[in-house]
This record gives sequence, C-alpha cells and structure tokens, in this order.
Amino acid sequence: MNKKLSVLMAALAFMLMLPTLTQAQDSDFGNWLIYIGSKKLNSKWNLHHEIQYRNYNAIGDLEQLLLRTGIGYNLTENNNNLLLGYGFIASENYVGDSDEKNTVNEHRIFQQFTAKQKLGAIGLTHRYRFEQRFVESDFKARLRYFLALKIPFAKAKKVEEGEEHQPSKFYLSAYNEVFLNTQSSVFDRNRVYGGLGYQLNKNVRIEAGYMNQIFEASSRDQFNLITFVNF
Repeated sequence: MNKKLSVLMAALAFMLMLPTLTQAQDSDFGNWLIYIGSKKLNSKWNLHHEIQYRNYNAIGDLEQLLLRTGIGYNLTENNNNLLLGYGFIASENYVGDSDEKNTVNEHRIFQQFTAKQKLGAIGLTHRYRFEQRFVESDFKARLRYFLALKIPFAKAKKVEEGEEHQPSKFYLSAYNEVFLNTQSSVFDRNRVYGGLGYQLNKNVRIEAGYMNQIFEASSRDQFNLITFVNF
C-alpha cells in the first residue's frame, strides 16, 4: 500500500476512535459511515444508491439508518443532472434523559437538480433538493440547498521534457447545506463540513472530515467517513 495512503488511513482510524472516550448520551460528538454510489446506465441515465449509518458515538449506538436510491437524467454530459428518488430512514431517538429509545420510521420522496462547474482546478457543485417526508402519520415538506468545493492538491511530476504539474490523488473537500421547512418554523438546520479525500482510482474515492450541524436551538459535531463509488 502507498505510504501516504497508509498514514492517512492510520490517522482516520485514530480520529474515529476518539469519541469512544465518552458515553453516548453525554457526548455531542457522533459519527456517520456513508456509502454513495452511482451506476451509469448510458450517456443520459444513471442510478443513485446510498447507505448512511449514523451513530451517537463512534460506532454501535445507532442514531439513524438511511437508505436512499433514485434514477437520474443528464441534461448535459456529467454537469447537469435531474433525479427522482426515494429514501427510507429509521431513527432511534432517546426518550428524555433515559436510556430508552423510540424508533421512528420515515419514507421520503425527493426531486433534485445537481449542477457542476469548474473554477480552474476547483470543482464546484450546487444541489437543489425538494423532499416530501412521510414521518409515521405526519407529512412534512422541506427544501435543501447544497454548495460544495473540491480542491485538489498539486504536485510536480518529472517527465522527459522536464517538470510539469499533475493533480495529486489527495484533495480538500468542503460544503455547506441549508435545510428549510415549508411550515411555520422555516429554518430546520444547517450543515458545515470540511474534510480530506483520496482518489483510489478513477471510480473510487474515500473522504473523512468534520461536520457541524446547527439546529434552531442546539448544534452537534461529528466525524464523517465517506466512500464514493462510480461505475
């Protein structure tokens, strides 16, 4: 294994274990393990699939299991995508200050538009999503706007003609996403994220970073470990 990748994986493993020093309900530091996949059906159509295992602590104290899928259509090649999707979310919510949990199931339909662009070497992604949420016997609707940056490191690679700059497999990732309800309490939450990624090959990349969720009256910190697969 590449030495730099080994160091990165060791650092990620150490960061992942930090939250185990605290108890689940006493800690405001959680962890999300995320898989995001996209299957290219042809030049126009793609199949999205996603699994998120969200924990109150490092791992083992389930907060939420999210399964999401959808069918997408490219308006222009690789840059502008419309997607219709469905999600199932099982939440394990603590009851008051006790150790008891209450399971809440949600079925979600969503429509989204994703636009990608380049600013030099920097990749920029806009995502607009509208969700219809069926939470047990309640119905809710929500709007989301996601803005992300992907900033590759640059390195000099020697070639026969001299030296030229080639993109590194490492990159920085950052995003902000705001959630707005269609009901009276409009602000739902805001997510701010920053992380380090590594491109394993043309189809697979891994990413780890810190995310802060800001709610109307509280906030929560967590460590995210993400795998992206395109095939």
